[in-house]
Amino acid sequence: MKSVIARELRRRSIDVTTTVEVGLRTQSDKAQLNFICQEQRVLFTQDDDFLRIASFTSNHPGIVYCKQGTRSIGQIGVEYL
Repeated sequence: MKSVIARELRRRSIDVTTTVEVGLRTQSDKAQLNFICQEQRVLFTQDDDFLRIASFTSNHPGIVYCKQGTRSIGQIGVEYL
């Protein structure tokens, strides 16, 4: 699903990458949080645990959250893109 969202963002000329593309797919939430802070990128997630970890700091560029299974790709596109 995330690759579809990334593709749609790119179609709109938005600079986006995925955890797979940057080698973070199997890394910890802390590693992913460190990456977005260093690279100044907003993260889209469906991971409740990530939100909990990220809530301990406001020193990140932003997080977009959508609970898994609650919206279709089309709905996410309308709401977030």
